[in-house]
Amino acid sequence: MHIPPHDNQNKAIVDVDHPLVPLNYFNIVKLQRGESFDSQVAGYETCIVPATGTVDVDVDGARYPALGNRGVDVWDGEPEGVYVPVGAKVRLTCVSDSAEVFIAGAKYDKVLEPFEVRGDGIDLVQYGSDDTKTHRKIKHILGAEHHDKVGRLLVSELFTVGQGGWSGFPSHKHDTDRLPEETRHDETYNFRFRPNYGSGMQMLQREDNKPGDAYHVMDGSTMLIDKGYHPCAVLPGYEMYYFTILGGESQRSLKQYFQPTHEEQLHTIPGIMDMVAKFK
Repeated sequence: MHIPPHDNQNKAIVDVDHPLVPLNYFNIVKLQRGESFDSQVAGYETCIVPATGTVDVDVDGARYPALGNRGVDVWDGEPEGVYVPVGAKVRLTCVSDSAEVFIAGAKYDKVLEPFEVRGDGIDLVQYGSDDTKTHRKIKHILGAEHHDKVGRLLVSELFTVGQGGWSGFPSHKHDTDRLPEETRHDETYNFRFRPNYGSGMQMLQREDNKPGDAYHVMDGSTMLIDKGYHPCAVLPGYEMYYFTILGGESQRSLKQYFQPTHEEQLHTIPGIMDMVAKFK
């Protein structure tokens, strides 16, 4: 499902128990200097990630000052985040001229401890190649390094390297719990492009070798991936980013099932198995 760019007025874009991706939660909060926003999501652990700007974060009295160091867009600096336990009360206060903040969540039934992720806590993976049109960089905010501190939530930022190319290829899915071959993880994306008038395409093929759907994604588009194989591409001449939320049904570690028709392409893309290993 494609949700076109719009002003969500700080209301959840993907609310709790969404009919397509019930394991996910997603909100975008926009603030001006001195403004605050309160968040409390029952039944979901969440992660606060400023897309741009800087906010002070209070999680049930635990304070994390000056979160976020990016300026004009998501390419302007490195990500930072704060993990928020299930049902915790959060207050965001903007301390820059303005801020745009992602709130990512996954359904979970236990209350853990809050913590911040900055600097060396970001897990970087780069793989693919220019020749195969698959060169990309992944910045895991809640990735393998925090596996023992998080319940079901994985949060990452994905960047195409260079202009044009494919991401999420070879095509894979993760819509069914059938270990050890595959796990069910609902997934939500929010896209950005540089320049911001760029755009791309999200494919969603429900069954191998049967026609699927294609969606025109623009700067600010949100995609809900509930079922099927889902590669995406950016137009030549533009760079693409997407904020990624994964929520597992039975475990946190993601087990992708690669589309049989294209599985042989795993051997053509440098470093792809290192990428797979980081979604834990």
